[in-house]
Amino acid sequence: MEILFIDENVLVVNKPAGLAVLPDGWDPATPFLTHILEQEHGRVWTVHRIDKVTSGVLVFARNPETHRDLSLQFERHEVVKLYHAVAIGVPAWEDRVAAHPLRSGVGHRHRTIVDTEYGKSAKTHFHVMRRGANHALLQAEPTTGRTHQIRAHAYALGFPLLGDPLYGAGPSPLIDRPALHACSLRFRYAAGKSIEPLAAGAELVTFEAPYPADFLAVLDQLFA
Repeated sequence: MEILFIDENVLVVNKPAGLAVLPDGWDPATPFLTHILEQEHGRVWTVHRIDKVTSGVLVFARNPETHRDLSLQFERHEVVKLYHAVAIGVPAWEDRVAAHPLRSGVGHRHRTIVDTEYGKSAKTHFHVMRRGANHALLQAEPTTGRTHQIRAHAYALGFPLLGDPLYGAGPSPLIDRPALHACSLRFRYAAGKSIEPLAAGAELVTFEAPYPADFLAVLDQLFA
């Protein structure tokens, strides 16, 4: 577990793929990130989540006041979340906004689907960073936080993520999970003091999570 930053208010980590943030409802005995962190650093408050199969940056609060402030920033869509993803196919476009409404928890596999009648509003900005022969490295910036949002929106645009059988891709010999990494997180923070959004000294800070080995291997294989 890589700690990217820690002080009295926040704990920022680079979560490995395969580790859930909160207890698994189907198997509560399975290790989960919050419990692991609390064993070493004391009580933490969950502010946001990423999928169990997704790697990357997460911020936790270390007191109720910070939790309230960060939660408000997420609710107001003030936090900038950037992901990198490897998609199957090569888009002709450079930038595209997916605004398909999404409904989660559908079927026995608990998929997220596009549902124009009952889905909740969702928006993801995609940008093509690199093109290969049959794949593309995308930057995804979700401005909402729906379950599986990036994966479902990429699939809806016709470019499912490599290694994501739940959303239109077959199993891949290159990676055994969806090729998705939460690479950076930007929010307002005043280090060393309470972080009310307009507090004196509060400023935008960015935390970046390095790629894990499996994601790097995919990039080397497809875009060398």
